[in-house]
Amino acid sequence: MKTTRLSTSWHRLPRETVRALQAGRLRAYLRDVVLPFHPHYRELFARAGLTWRDMRSLGDLRAIPFSSKADLVGRPDQAKAFVITPDSRQLARRPSTIARGILRGAGRVRRELENEFRPILMTSTTGRSAEPVPFLYTAHDLARLQTAGIRMMEVAGARRTDRLLSMFPFAPHLAFWQVHYAAAGFGVFLLSSGGGKTIGPDGNIRMRGKLQPDVLIGMPTFVYHVLHEAALDGLRCETLRLLVLGGEKVPPGLRRKLRELASHLGAGSANVISTYGFTEAKFAWCECQFPLEAGSAGYHLYPDLGIVEIVDPETGAVKTDGEAGEIVFTSLDARGSCVLRYRTGDIIGEGLTHEPCPHCGRVVPRLVGRISRRSDIREMQLDKLKGSIVDFNELEHVLDDMADIGSWQIELRKARDDPHEVDEIVLHVSPADGAGKAALSDEIRRRLFERAEIHPNRIEFHTNSGIRRMQGVGEKLKEQKVVDRRPLAERPPATHPA
Repeated sequence: MKTTRLSTSWHRLPRETVRALQAGRLRAYLRDVVLPFHPHYRELFARAGLTWRDMRSLGDLRAIPFSSKADLVGRPDQAKAFVITPDSRQLARRPSTIARGILRGAGRVRRELENEFRPILMTSTTGRSAEPVPFLYTAHDLARLQTAGIRMMEVAGARRTDRLLSMFPFAPHLAFWQVHYAAAGFGVFLLSSGGGKTIGPDGNIRMRGKLQPDVLIGMPTFVYHVLHEAALDGLRCETLRLLVLGGEKVPPGLRRKLRELASHLGAGSANVISTYGFTEAKFAWCECQFPLEAGSAGYHLYPDLGIVEIVDPETGAVKTDGEAGEIVFTSLDARGSCVLRYRTGDIIGEGLTHEPCPHCGRVVPRLVGRISRRSDIREMQLDKLKGSIVDFNELEHVLDDMADIGSWQIELRKARDDPHEVDEIVLHVSPADGAGKAALSDEIRRRLFERAEIHPNRIEFHTNSGIRRMQGVGEKLKEQKVVDRRPLAERPPATHPA
């Protein structure tokens, strides 16, 4: 499978030159692929009175209406409208196809077009906030996935002598396939355990002990439980030098706890970095390694494969560098399923920067700051008079940052299980070793009020294994850290839907 590294012509050029190259690539992509063969965007451009010629500069991208999850789930067959579906007769009449047929032969050109356009792999969104949406890949897309994976390996500081243990579930999700193609493209040993649903946390602990990996990859909550149990069992893993996390937010407090657990296993100063990706982009990005006290320099992007904008989540206005806002993604080279100006629903705390990375020195755009979900800002009926806006992103960071909390779960329910009563927030906590429950309860209440102006109705303490069962560790594709048990008909609507 052919892959391409980030060309020096993109990697070191001035920002305005890169933007001009992106605009040229976008025009060609719209002209040759999207507008002829993409049902949704062909119709959208026609309604807006736009053509590919209108994209003279990257600023003209703003003329394209946004897409969102709502466009993908509007009808049962709506996801098909986002698949590039070429007309074979139209392709055959193209001068470029005719010329390639003369030079290379009709059979070879036919195979090349099949590799470019025929879907051969499907992934899916996880379905946490909406019904799962399928996304299709062609061989061309898998080459892009592998290219992105190689770049992630380079940014993360991987070595070809490393042994990687991936604990992402065996599932049609981006995280699993990104790791697979990253390892294959980079040429490094990879063992995929399938996560908890396949062999359970205990099986992952045994596998880790046998392999003695250099790099451990997985979802933060599951990795935490595996390392915690391994430390309790007195196991060792001196080779472990890097933890790579994806699929959930990774606050600084959780990074610190994971580094401490790795130290208990004899790993010394193992680094902890995070990845960021979403099904609709069809690849992911990652942080470079950094000293914990210095803080992350952000996710290193690939300007030749996609355009990332930061917009005001309310007005849609494009933000300048360094300003917080919603992440919007436009593909520059995808086949199969593809999106343009796709609103992710993810808010990046410090926006986009084009300055050289202070840790690794790479000169590529970076997403900097904390990422949170718009849909995790919810309206709660905490009294009978009016609703209160609760930012559950902030609650999660408060809890993860507390050293005396091992793991936790937030439960939303109705008082006395009465659908007409007020909402309640019940916090389930596993205290760290040696933490006193009374003092910890007071500290939790104080911090939650200071940071989020919230008083939980109850704080209930559990063992680590009890919280693990409640979160569904080893049973669910994504562990449940926030559970809404209110009757659907009685829940206040989300104030900021993704």
